[in-house]
Amino acid sequence: MKLSFTHLLKQSVACALFVGLATISSAEDDLQDAPDLLSAGKLTKHFNTAGNWSLTDDAVAFLQPRAGETDWTRYDCYLWTKHQYRDFDFQFEYKHNKGGNSGLYFNVTDPDQAVGSVIEVQIIDSAGKKKLGAHGTAGGILPGVDPSANAAKPAGQWNTLRTKSEKGQVTVWLNGQIVNQVALESSKLASKPKQGYIGIQDHGIPFWVRNIKVVGEPVK
Repeated sequence: MKLSFTHLLKQSVACALFVGLATISSAEDDLQDAPDLLSAGKLTKHFNTAGNWSLTDDAVAFLQPRAGETDWTRYDCYLWTKHQYRDFDFQFEYKHNKGGNSGLYFNVTDPDQAVGSVIEVQIIDSAGKKKLGAHGTAGGILPGVDPSANAAKPAGQWNTLRTKSEKGQVTVWLNGQIVNQVALESSKLASKPKQGYIGIQDHGIPFWVRNIKVVGEPVK
């Protein structure tokens, strides 16, 4: 049977779409099957921190700052992975009170000085806001990469944040929606490290985290 060029083209496109979807599905399956890093029963199994994080009986990491702690410059108080990563897929659920603020830091080479050269995915109470900005909208990438959408849920509800860095491309999902994509070699990020520790910020206000999962080979 002789097939037309149009038919062959449609078959090629369908095949490419199938392969692409299979790859995405495989990546999601890997993340889904990854263990919850908080299920070990103690934070020190997978994380380093000098801060006020405590682990509840139902595997929720709760941050309760001490009196007078209101800033974000106590870098050793963040919740840091024990290993560095270059390519990774990192996902967790979080919630905060009204006015909440935190962030996911990655490619951090020195957790004691997590400023200047770092990259941060913004976590902030932005549900319902129309104006999109890197600082003012959850899913913005600092410095200066605005998100494409605002998918944040209202304060008090659980959000799911997924950040994937693979082959120099960073993609951020918030509650299942892609809200940001940028290359590490883009003008905003080109000067930043290409590997490092991953950390969840202590912004000096209450914050809850659960179901932390990571897929990726630690850098040795």
